[in-house]
Amino acid sequence: MGRLFCVPGTAEPEGSTARRPTPIERTPGLDIEQLDDDEVGGTSLDHFLAEGLITDVVRIIKTGKEASVHLCRANRSTTGEDLVALKLYHPLDRRDFRDESIYRDGEWIEERRIRAALEKKTRFGRQVQGGLWVSREWETLRALSEAGLPVPRPIASTDDAILMGYVGDLELAAPQLRSVRPDAVEAQDLFDQVMRAIERMLYLNVIHGDLSAYNLLVWDGRVTVIDLPQAIDPRKNRHAHALLERDVRRICEHFERLGVRSSPDRLAADLWTAWQFADLVPEELRTGIEM
Repeated sequence: MGRLFCVPGTAEPEGSTARRPTPIERTPGLDIEQLDDDEVGGTSLDHFLAEGLITDVVRIIKTGKEASVHLCRANRSTTGEDLVALKLYHPLDRRDFRDESIYRDGEWIEERRIRAALEKKTRFGRQVQGGLWVSREWETLRALSEAGLPVPRPIASTDDAILMGYVGDLELAAPQLRSVRPDAVEAQDLFDQVMRAIERMLYLNVIHGDLSAYNLLVWDGRVTVIDLPQAIDPRKNRHAHALLERDVRRICEHFERLGVRSSPDRLAADLWTAWQFADLVPEELRTGIEM
């Protein structure tokens, strides 16, 4: 098993060779019958229960401006997992779509009625917008997971929820990168993993678009990329270069505080040039004929 890194406020036993965040107090299982619809998605929860995918909601892992994430006990025979994460998007009136036009630039919706509703931001348009936000994350997770990228494995979805692989154990969810305090060697390794993930995603025509230390998880010394509803296709989006530069800059700035020196402008420029000239081939796909 790989090493875990220290989270502020944790202690390492004397002589220990592996660092592991101190387990938080375990939250008792929740009574599904008493859960509020706004808390766990009501119909989405019922759907996953009825489909035999989950058996219990353990606790909330995190809440954000767009969604909340819940740890669930899973049915191994239907999901292949013992624990899964249920991401539930907030009701439309609690979600912020102010920046969506940047991420959706270059996309075309064929049906005129839907296109008009989105442009006018009608109630129907917002419903469509919310559904598209979820479906785009599902499709991106599926494509990246199938290609072996370090993202949670998508299991099932509804119009307002995604059931996916969970990173962590029953007592502790994997911490965000921002909470991890690695030593110099560990920090360099994590930085290399993140940059490799950015490169491999770009090879698959995916740019995260909002990458930071808040949507990278660290567990057993490995990085997992999360929160992908705004991910873009650089072949279509006019803002792709700027969004890639921002992703790389944020990552470099975070790791600089951990002692990892880099040149974000050069890294982003090299990635973009390699992608433009179809030279961005992952090492595992390269043949032995390169000189």
